[in-house]
Amino acid sequence: MSSSMNKYILILGMVLLFHAAYSAAQHRSYLRLTEQEFTSLPADIVLQTIFSLLLTVFGVTMIAGEFKEIRSNIDLQKKTWKNLNNRPSFYTFNHRGHIFNPIVLSRSGTGKGALEAN
Repeated sequence: MSSSMNKYILILGMVLLFHAAYSAAQHRSYLRLTEQEFTSLPADIVLQTIFSLLLTVFGVTMIAGEFKEIRSNIDLQKKTWKNLNNRPSFYTFNHRGHIFNPIVLSRSGTGKGALEAN
């Protein structure tokens, strides 16, 4: 199916799901007005809810695109041993080590280190 058709299916499912929720709320308010006890929702509201939920899930999965493999070895086969230990998210460039380096202290122009200033 085309992408626009899947979007229409998703929108239709969401509208039907909203309508089912509104119908359930209306049914509860009707029971309160007539002072009847709530036992369960009518079958048409339950069926509409299930149908619209399935339609919405179908629309979302069709829009989502291609899924990746769950097995991790598929992605790991493409990587080399050098790339496996490379974790850029663990790189830290803003650390306190520059305070103790005399070369960095002399370039700062202050002439005093952070330890001497205290």
